[in-house]
Amino acid sequence: MRVVIAGGHGKIALLLGELLAGRGDEVDSLIRNPEHAAEVAATGARPVVFDLEHSTVSELAAVVKDSDAVVFAAGAGAGSGVARKYTVDKGGSVLLADAAEAAGIRRFVQISSMGAGQPPAPGTDEVWAAYIDAKTQAEDDLRARDLDWTILRPGRLLDTAATDRVTLGPPPLPYGSIARADVAAVLAEILHAPRTAHATLELIAGDTPVSSAISVTGSQSVAEGGAAVTD
Repeated sequence: MRVVIAGGHGKIALLLGELLAGRGDEVDSLIRNPEHAAEVAATGARPVVFDLEHSTVSELAAVVKDSDAVVFAAGAGAGSGVARKYTVDKGGSVLLADAAEAAGIRRFVQISSMGAGQPPAPGTDEVWAAYIDAKTQAEDDLRARDLDWTILRPGRLLDTAATDRVTLGPPPLPYGSIARADVAAVLAEILHAPRTAHATLELIAGDTPVSSAISVTGSQSVAEGGAAVTD
């Protein structure tokens, strides 16, 4: 499988690129800063310098063409303001989906966040509120498309070792945390589990092995007739 990861220098994306490359997949990781190329290449992925905020659909379609799947893992990141939540977390996903459609790529996996799909609580910090709103709008845009999409909403992200034990299912799950390494492992399995298409899934730490969690979730998605699992 050839996979293109948007936001290739993010922590989850680096872990995902290494997992996919390690099992023989071809991985192109899009990065905005060329100084990050060496770190991406060290995972086995191929760094591709591409700025999602200042590019066209046709330019991105040319980059992702002939791939089997795309993963939206980009984010404005800590320290960014309200405006970039919309230009990156929403706009980048919309651009990638447009490019996937233009290039004839059906499989699209989007990293979202627990909290998306609901209005931010009163008194929420304006930047966090914008982040959740941008993620919600990106999810809504993706669900409206004729793509084989899967949306993954992890809980609070931790830089701890992988456990290979998770709780994965349609929303709502109780809010919790999850190691970035386990998020990457779930994403890697989802990419090779087409039966998870048209599902919105939440992810926190748990007791179920990743492979088993994906198998159960895929079976549930098929049982529901491929309909989107939404809030």
